[in-house]
This record gives sequence, C-alpha cells and structure tokens, in this order.
Amino acid sequence: QVQLVESGGGLVQPGGSLRLSCAGSGFNWDYYAIGWFRQAPGKEREGVSCISSSVDYAYYADSVKGRFTISRDNAKNTVYLQMSSLKPEDTAVYYCATDHGWEDCSLWSHSAIARDPYEYDFWGQGTQVTVSS
Repeated sequence: QVQLVESGGGLVQPGGSLRLSCAGSGFNWDYYAIGWFRQAPGKEREGVSCISSSVDYAYYADSVKGRFTISRDNAKNTVYLQMSSLKPEDTAVYYCATDHGWEDCSLWSHSAIARDPYEYDFWGQGTQVTVSS
C-alpha cells in the first residue's frame, strides 16, 4: 500500500534551517507529484509547497517563498523541503501527501481547491517543526 514517511523535524532557533524528508513506497513514485502541508495549533492545514513528478514545476506559498526549497530524488523515492530563515510562525506539524494519479501540481499556483488538504488521500504521519529561541 501507499506509504509516506516524513523525517527531519525538530527544534530550531529563529533564522535557522532544517531539511525535511518525505520517503515514499508502495506506488510508482516517479509518476506522482508530492505536496508539503503544515498545520499549526488551532489553524487549518495549509499547502506550503509541491513538486511535480517530472520536476519541471514547483510551487511555494507566499509565506515561504524565497526561504523554502523543494526538491526530489527519484532514485531514493524521496522529496526534500529545505527550510531556511525559519520564523516562529513556521512552527507546525509538516506533512507530505499525494493522491491517485497526481502528476502535475501546477494548479496549486491558481487554485485554492487544488491546495485543499481534503483533495489528497495519502498522507504521512507528520513531523513537528518548532521555531523558538
């Protein structure tokens, strides 16, 4: 079955960096887009970044643009989220997700529905990121 496993979270000071990993198995990884979502306490889960299967498109929410970089290594079935210049407001549980037949995430740039967490069936367990001094 489809499995996604996140890792790399932790406690970091403001201005610091972390790299999250999302490892997948049980599906044809090369043909699936992967999205990163986050959920802060008391807030709704939101789409932060995604990368298409062909690596020719990546999306970033305005709140993380210029600070986060998404990449993928298909040989390792892994997507990375490099987070830099972290702020306290980045504190959240970070999840990776995908869905049946989802190859292209370019809709994320102009469709709130495409970024809706309810559109995605496959999720990891999440990894906690805490930005605090």
